[in-house]
Amino acid sequence: MYFVESMVFNIILILFPLLVYLIYLAYSNNKQISSLQGLFFEIAVFSSLYLIMRYGIVEKAGFSVMLYNIPLLISYVKGRKFMPLLLSCILIWYYVDVMQFNFFFILCEYLIYYCIYVYLTHKKTTKYYIINSFVLIKSAILAFEIFSFVNPYASFMDNFLHVLAVTLTFYVMTFIIFYLLEKGEEIMNLNSTMKQLEKEKLLRASLFKITHEIKNPIAVCKGYLDMLDINNEEKIKKYIPIVKQEIARTLILMDDYLDYTKIKIAKEEVDLYLLLEETYQSLGALFKQHKIKVDVKIPDDELYIDLDYNRIKQVLINLFKNAMEAKKDDDQEMIIKLRVKKLKTKVVITIEDNGRGMDDETLDQVDKMFFTTKQKGSGLGVSLSKEIIELHNGTLQYESYLGKGTKAIIKLPLTTN
Repeated sequence: MYFVESMVFNIILILFPLLVYLIYLAYSNNKQISSLQGLFFEIAVFSSLYLIMRYGIVEKAGFSVMLYNIPLLISYVKGRKFMPLLLSCILIWYYVDVMQFNFFFILCEYLIYYCIYVYLTHKKTTKYYIINSFVLIKSAILAFEIFSFVNPYASFMDNFLHVLAVTLTFYVMTFIIFYLLEKGEEIMNLNSTMKQLEKEKLLRASLFKITHEIKNPIAVCKGYLDMLDINNEEKIKKYIPIVKQEIARTLILMDDYLDYTKIKIAKEEVDLYLLLEETYQSLGALFKQHKIKVDVKIPDDELYIDLDYNRIKQVLINLFKNAMEAKKDDDQEMIIKLRVKKLKTKVVITIEDNGRGMDDETLDQVDKMFFTTKQKGSGLGVSLSKEIIELHNGTLQYESYLGKGTKAIIKLPLTTN
């Protein structure tokens, strides 16, 4: 029983630094730290050897010190350059100075290990050949020590079972440790791959957002340019400023999306009623072209709140565009209503249409990124609009009934003095 307890305790001493190293592999996410992986591995192996030599239990005149060779075997299998030689020197010193073993005998033993390692490495064998060769040689040496010097008068069966138990423990624990190391490295590689995929996902999402949001002002520009008559000076004076404004907004969007990890807003004091009026008027010609009636009720007053002019306009254009695209067919009389209501602590903006509407399942997913019911939609307009509103400490909600229409409700907090 004491033999088993000593073995278990020594194994724990060996495993502890290596388990810490595995935890490091699993959670390391910094390239600079990852570049030190080799150094951390060497520290873990040396720590394992130190702990078992310093605190390990020596059972029956040193039989269990066979486990002390596990860190050395790890360094051999991992192919470290000078680490096996240094560990061998430490073990030779320990056996000779502390355990009082014969220097020449121990030196020959570790020279044999090194020569076998060099030979197998030259032959480009697998790690299993290295482990099996190491265990076979160590078992033969251990058997020679027990039968010749340690217990020469004990029964053959007792000595044989002892050698077998120690050898099997050494062999099994070696493979368990290597299995854990391999799994730790797999986790590290998987972790690195997942982070790269997440980064690429953010990049793709950002590019989708850029494409989606740039398409809106370009579509506005195209609509006005299609209606532009170079012989009609009145239309030129009316449409060209709008086209310029949309192009300027496109440039702002492109600049903002250079930092694709998060949408940025720059708040300033803006007359919300005027912003709503300007957005509606900028789309007036498109409403007329698509034969859409717009019922707008904006108070003839001023309401200054802190918001990002271009971002809120971006949201409003998205909502108007979605309402326009909800038209059931060309013969339908499409009506879009815009309402604004000022409350004590917030202002509520609603954009309502009488289009196709949505069922409950679609409504539950409408604000999820990449979800869309359109053949050529990106599924980003609603999620992007919601994100912008939330950055203004507001909310964007939808009410919809299939076949009856949809209502988008924006709630923005009023500026507090």
